[in-house]
Amino acid sequence: MEDPFVAHRSLLFTVAYEMLGSAADAEDVLQETWLRWADADRSQVHDCRAYLVRAVARQALNRLRTLSRRREDYVGEWLPEPLLTLPDVAEDIELAESVSIAMLTVLETLGPVERAVFVLREVFDMPYGEIAEAVGKPAAAVRQIARRARGHVAARRPRTQVSRSEHRAVVQRFLAALHTGQVRELMEVMAPDVVLIADGGGLAAAAPAPVHGAELVATLLARADRGAFDTTAVWINGAPAVRLESDGRSAAVSIVVENGRITRIYATANPRKLTRLDEPAELTR
Repeated sequence: MEDPFVAHRSLLFTVAYEMLGSAADAEDVLQETWLRWADADRSQVHDCRAYLVRAVARQALNRLRTLSRRREDYVGEWLPEPLLTLPDVAEDIELAESVSIAMLTVLETLGPVERAVFVLREVFDMPYGEIAEAVGKPAAAVRQIARRARGHVAARRPRTQVSRSEHRAVVQRFLAALHTGQVRELMEVMAPDVVLIADGGGLAAAAPAPVHGAELVATLLARADRGAFDTTAVWINGAPAVRLESDGRSAAVSIVVENGRITRIYATANPRKLTRLDEPAELTR
């Protein structure tokens, strides 16, 4: 029989990734969990899936507390590590939303325990009692934390959902405007209050702070050398997106669309975060 850890590995990776926003850290958490699973008394485990999810959540929470301190010293804006995905991920609307760069960026504004509770409850529908065991809090406290986290996320998440076809159409319009390099054409595909957030991590050129407004964002994008980069439409974190290649350097660009226009642009250029763009990640709930 297949080992339960192997059978549920995609689920466990998804839990860890949503809690951490980093595939590399999620893989480390899975390795730590595997070592503990190998030493566990299987005769005392009645629900392997639930047991493993709790174990991954505990390890991810420990890692998240460490990362929260480390990210305070990060150079420039911090964005989640983008993952190449298949279009199939988008068929599960709730999963696609939960792993989107926009949602993971919102989750960064939560404290470690709040993030763990939100992910386990809202995304994976784990019972409060099991979440309490995973985070080391009373069930009553977990309910309060969940309510507070829901309100926090609701106030910051994208306001509207768009179809895959609309999202894909806007990405194509954005690509066409990007290749012309015309400020006016770029502005037409963006909302007036669009925000560009770029993550270079001190290792690649990137705006050090968010850029606000269609004219400023379009002007910044129009400065790029048109003949020096190639663009490819891809699926990143369950949504249509763009991969840029220029002089041996890459960038992953995810966008948020509302009412047919771009309201957020997330551009990740830190090379340490671009190692998962060649093979699709397996994400599941």
